[in-house]
Amino acid sequence: MGGYVALEVMRQAPARVDRLALLNTHARPDTAEATENRKRLMALAEKDFAAVIGSLIPKLVEGKHLDALSGPITEMALACGKEAFLRQERAIIGRIDSRAHLAGIKCRTLVVAARHDALMPVELLEELARGIHGSTLAIVEDCGHMASIEKPREVADLLAAWLAA
Repeated sequence: MGGYVALEVMRQAPARVDRLALLNTHARPDTAEATENRKRLMALAEKDFAAVIGSLIPKLVEGKHLDALSGPITEMALACGKEAFLRQERAIIGRIDSRAHLAGIKCRTLVVAARHDALMPVELLEELARGIHGSTLAIVEDCGHMASIEKPREVADLLAAWLAA
């Protein structure tokens, strides 16, 4: 959700941002299918939040990281709780199409994609990077949507190199 918030900040207060890093996100609004899926998950969360977490985890990480990361991701989700999940889903459903605003982003921008991200395919991040003139696109291999958790050293190295450049 951080990328959606960052894109909104860029619309409302671009002068406050010196550099922008967009990780595992895209600029499109929800499709009708995605909105319906979110509503289905929200209804399920009201009854069985653990079932929602269990259904989402395989979409969040690349298969070989599933065993190692299922526990920590479940703990994070439970710590945030059902009400936070519901608020976030409602906010995501209502987000605008940011593609028309990408050309207005003038600060140094890094776009990080993950090769096996089931939620944010590389093609959507390539579109995002193409929309922001001069942005840099980096792709993390053998990784799903949770790049900063799945490949923390690689993501940290990308960010450090980008900040130092």
